[in-house]
This record gives sequence, structure tokens and C-alpha cells, in this order.
Amino acid sequence: MPRINAAGTVRLGHRHVKRLGYGAMQLAGPGVFGPPKDRAGALAVLREAVAAGVDHIDTSDFYGPHVTNQLIREAAGINGR
Repeated sequence: MPRINAAGTVRLGHRHVKRLGYGAMQLAGPGVFGPPKDRAGALAVLREAVAAGVDHIDTSDFYGPHVTNQLIREAAGINGR
């Protein structure tokens, strides 16, 4: 079982989040550009991170560009732009 809760929490804006988050930069393609080679794998990684207790994801529109944000939206089941 992941021990993400053992790291405690920190205030991020007006919310308290776990100290360990997930950095989405490597979800994009090679050199952080374009789509990932394994889209299903990238989505599985995001879903597993949330299942493990991650409650914040570090991302940027520059990753891909826009690719990681689209993956996060898809993994979360959010439609639209």
C-alpha cells in the first residue's frame, strides 16, 4: 500500500494537499513534445497516482504542448475544453 499519507500535508492556496503530488511532465512524448508513445499507459499512470492518494498534479500547457492537460482531463473523465 502506498505511504503517501506519511508525508503529511501542506497548504496550497486555500487548500491543504498531501506533500507528495505527481509531476506530469514525463507523460508527454519524447523531449516533452507531442503525444506519449503509449497513451493508454499514460492514462493508467495518472489513474494509479490518484488511486494511491495523489490529490494534486503539477502540469503545464507547455508539456506536449497541451498534451498532459488533455491526458489529465481524459483520465478524470472530464469532457470538453
